[in-house]
Amino acid sequence: MAVGRNNTVVTKFILLGFSDHPHMKIFLFVLFLTIYLLTLTWNLSLIVLIRTDSHLHTPMYFFLSNLSFLDICYVSSTTPKMLSDIITEQKTISFIGCATQYFVFCGMGLTECFLLAAMAYDRYAAICNPLLYTALISHTLCLKMVAASYMGGFLSSLIETYSVYHHDFCGPNTINHFFCDLPPVLVLSCSDTFTSQLVNFILGVAVGVMSVIVILISYGHIVVAVLKIKSREGRSKAFSTCASHLTAVTLFYGSGLFMYMRPSSSYSLNRDKIVSIFYALVIPMVNPIIYSLRNKEIKDSMRRILRLRWYCLFLLDVKVEVHEHLGSSSSAIASFLKQTGSSP
Repeated sequence: MAVGRNNTVVTKFILLGFSDHPHMKIFLFVLFLTIYLLTLTWNLSLIVLIRTDSHLHTPMYFFLSNLSFLDICYVSSTTPKMLSDIITEQKTISFIGCATQYFVFCGMGLTECFLLAAMAYDRYAAICNPLLYTALISHTLCLKMVAASYMGGFLSSLIETYSVYHHDFCGPNTINHFFCDLPPVLVLSCSDTFTSQLVNFILGVAVGVMSVIVILISYGHIVVAVLKIKSREGRSKAFSTCASHLTAVTLFYGSGLFMYMRPSSSYSLNRDKIVSIFYALVIPMVNPIIYSLRNKEIKDSMRRILRLRWYCLFLLDVKVEVHEHLGSSSSAIASFLKQTGSSP
């Protein structure tokens, strides 16, 4: 801490993390490291699968690959520091580092809100206007919607971050959390945080409500269109294409509303750590699973990739065997010619 004339200015924070469970240090480290590695593996695999398979070069999977990229950045903004803090005694983070971590984490989360809304509109266009789908959802529009999602998310995050970290922090500087989240940081401020809480609440409601309205309107039209389909198989196929997106939306918004749209008097930091683990680590891990389990096109793509892999391995084995056979035959012929005194 830096000492001024009248007060002490906080220059770094101490993240308590999971200090309530020191005897579970190894278990927690292995658990969270496993979750983090699975998150990276599954999301990267989904991105590579979508980029390499031409059958998946559609707007739906373009948005899905961007969602996977967001989840990788989202979980990487907090988990490496958390893992480091579990196994080391030095649990400090600078004031700038804390603000940067929150800016990136918040920016990725708000961007995901906008991206989920864009994905809902994409499903609306595909189911309600299939003949005009390619005209409505062009590649240029997809790029614009993704760019707008990032711009809206990080602009909102910049406002939120400034509203939190422009306050005076005079001490204590101990954050009862495993990363620099909004509630545990605000309680450390020695100035009035009402305006900051109001700004964050309005921004959260504006972004969340705007995204939810787009999602609800899109799915309202989808439900009406699906109910008009006469065949049971057709209705089932239409609903199954939306089920994974609805599941991801429910998990993401449910945990976000519980965490941030509550009065400050109802905060319980120990309970909030568990909720934070769910939306900061678990949801990015399960998103690619949710989108893959009920998705026939992704399953078919994975089968094609696996078949191609096994086919390449088979050809490689055949090539090696032929080479060895030809090599042994050539050696035998050369030996015979040498014994008979002939030259090859």
